[in-house]
Amino acid sequence: MEKRRLVIIDGHPDADPARFIHALAERYEDGAIAAGHEVRRIDVATLAFPLIAVRADWEGGEVPADIRQAQEMILWAEHLLILYPLWLGDMPALLKGFLEQALRPGFGFAPGERGFPKKLLKGRTARLVVTMGMPAFFYRAYFGAHSVRSFERNILKFVGVRPVKHLLIGNVEGKAETRERWLERLFSLGEKGI
Repeated sequence: MEKRRLVIIDGHPDADPARFIHALAERYEDGAIAAGHEVRRIDVATLAFPLIAVRADWEGGEVPADIRQAQEMILWAEHLLILYPLWLGDMPALLKGFLEQALRPGFGFAPGERGFPKKLLKGRTARLVVTMGMPAFFYRAYFGAHSVRSFERNILKFVGVRPVKHLLIGNVEGKAETRERWLERLFSLGEKGI
């Protein structure tokens, strides 16, 4: 199996190690290391950065040190694993703030011909892992998995990351044996580097 450069972006805004997202990220990392992949990790909850409030900051403001380090990891990566809990039907605000900082003009994209942006992160793939309290099939069927589709189309593909796969984990506070199966699934995905 080909060894890959993997970056895990743990997008849970709560650094409490009891959060299931952190356990999923750790199991993926364990599997990846066991298989010989190179792994780096970004834990959004531990980063220091302000939210961007004005266009001038987004287009040309100083990039915070923690964001610069995250950008270096993203450039290094061949594959991104991005994990987050579904909050009010979408990604948590801190993860969105991180993405706005990290994928700003000049890093994620640049002005292109005829108004179409140049995608600066081509050559990378990604997988989104989203946890939620509701059943995942209900989120897909009733809500159309809108947050995941938006993240894939309006953020990742916009900067050139594709293909993007996703894994929806519903009833996250259900049975312990079900959570254990998900942890093993993440270990397996880490081993495969996907």
